Amino acid sequence: MQEETVTAGQGLLYERVAAHIEELIERGTLRPGDRIPSVRRLARQQGVSIATVLQAYLELENRGVIEARPQSGHYVRARRAPLPPEPRAARACTTTSRPSIGTLVARLYGAGRDPSIVPLGAGFLDPELLPTERLNRSLSLIARSAGGAGVGYDLPPGLVALRRQIARRSIEWGCALSTDDIVTTVGAAEALHLCLRAATRPGDTVAVESPAYYGLLRLLASLHMRVIEIPSHPRTGLDLSALAEAMGRHRIRAVMAIPNFNNPLGSLMPDEAKEELVEMLGRREIPLIEDDIYGDLHFGDERPRPAKAFDKRGLVMLCSSFSKTVAPGYRVGWAAPGIFREEVEHLKFAQSVATATLPQMAVADFLDNGGYDHHLRALRRKLAAQVERVSEAVAEHFPPGTRISRPAGGFLLWVELPPGTSALLLFERALARGIAIAPGPLFSAKQRFTGYIRLSCGHPWSELFDHAIRTLGKLCAECAG
Repeated sequence: MQEETVTAGQGLLYERVAAHIEELIERGTLRPGDRIPSVRRLARQQGVSIATVLQAYLELENRGVIEARPQSGHYVRARRAPLPPEPRAARACTTTSRPSIGTLVARLYGAGRDPSIVPLGAGFLDPELLPTERLNRSLSLIARSAGGAGVGYDLPPGLVALRRQIARRSIEWGCALSTDDIVTTVGAAEALHLCLRAATRPGDTVAVESPAYYGLLRLLASLHMRVIEIPSHPRTGLDLSALAEAMGRHRIRAVMAIPNFNNPLGSLMPDEAKEELVEMLGRREIPLIEDDIYGDLHFGDERPRPAKAFDKRGLVMLCSSFSKTVAPGYRVGWAAPGIFREEVEHLKFAQSVATATLPQMAVADFLDNGGYDHHLRALRRKLAAQVERVSEAVAEHFPPGTRISRPAGGFLLWVELPPGTSALLLFERALARGIAIAPGPLFSAKQRFTGYIRLSCGHPWSELFDHAIRTLGKLCAECAG
């Protein structure tokens, strides 16, 4: 193999060594099944320590790029058999309902708090994937230098420095928001809550994707809303024809959607569909409450545009946070509520007065100094590899008839179980074996999707997760029929 040195640049040295090996694989210099250079040889070639190469190889193993063979070295991992088909789209619902999934959600959250449970049902990232040390250092420095500003209220609309950074980034999404368009919130959950309260009243009907994130369903239930479920395709998202039919039958006051990498499907609406959705709702003056929390976790070269990019009337209420990318515990979110901005500000003050100041400062600094973009580049590579690894394991170990989604971003998989398999029974048996999954009925106001589960790929691959998927596959076979 031709010797090439790792060039200097941003990031940890082991990440650059790993990227060097990946580049050789992508160019075809190294092919599936090829032995890659020994640890000592690569350390000598690249002028780095053996520990650095070992860490790089471990990173590539976790991503599923290479594999270690006992007493033989490291090899480029061969691709496994093709994945099974995608899950089938939901059928349309013709009636509204009031969500009622609280007990099941509580059990899933309870499992998430138990460190002995393998968290395949968790909708959050492993702390190992987050820039914890860098953020902690930044927070410490800011706390010492901010003085009284760090402990005082930063009243709505929130910290100017953070809103300025979000507005600057929005140019890349095709939105070109101004600082004044944005209200900071306590996570995306509060952003969605405030937008719903500003745009609707108790008893109103809200259209949601089906399947829908159970957090949205719980939020709608808490506000005493009725829900109409609109089918979503696992690849292209919301079925606009079904939505148009529902709008003809029901008095829909708002639509809630995750166009970019829907939870749980991972679907991505094409730009043409987003534009059509915004125009369709605009003609009826129906607000779209858009959750874009996964938009930065794309696996492709370019970040997908939110539906807000096509908004000419101010009816799209864009919500997001840094919980899925940086620090869930900071609870830093935001909304760009369009024509509802003033009402959202008033509701924000009444509900929580202000978003914590120091976490806003830390996130603003992380965005400003380039740390966020560098972190995202590495995180997206890792998540794409983890999604692929979990998908392959499900394909290998689950019974015939299983179907798997193909997300182009995020870290969630939607799995259709073989016909006759009960997701709730699988949930119970898996939990008894120390494995948590999210059963399909969680994602429907009518508790449909009894033969589906959601799996999280938000944790680095390890023997623990490999064993958990194997166990799930066996349990799935036992639950069939």
